[in-house]
Amino acid sequence: MGFLKEFKEFAVKGNVVDLAVAVVIGGAFGKIVSSLVDDIITPAILTPALKAANLSNLSELVIPGTAIKYGNFLSQVISFIIIAFALFLIIKGINATKRKEEAAPATPPAPSSTDQLLMEIRDELKKKT
Repeated sequence: MGFLKEFKEFAVKGNVVDLAVAVVIGGAFGKIVSSLVDDIITPAILTPALKAANLSNLSELVIPGTAIKYGNFLSQVISFIIIAFALFLIIKGINATKRKEEAAPATPPAPSSTDQLLMEIRDELKKKT
């Protein structure tokens, strides 16, 4: 029974749960970024380039007489660069927002009535001595 109890403590520990949530959110975020790249950014960038090369699809770039499809490789490299740049911009925005929040000094709360009374007593005692 000790093994199961130890496993339960491990599985419900905060770090494991946080990691599980991060993996799920990361997967969903990955789909959003992939859609942005595949459906919006890549076609906007590649369509003019493909038209200039008289191609309709990047996968048509093949070394003649071989099965080497360097067009697919180029497509993946371009997608990687775009995804990395998009993530860079998103992380940069998040960091800028965090810095603004950290830079804004929090105003200290006003002393409570009890604290004010104690400060007055302290001041009176200082005057007498």
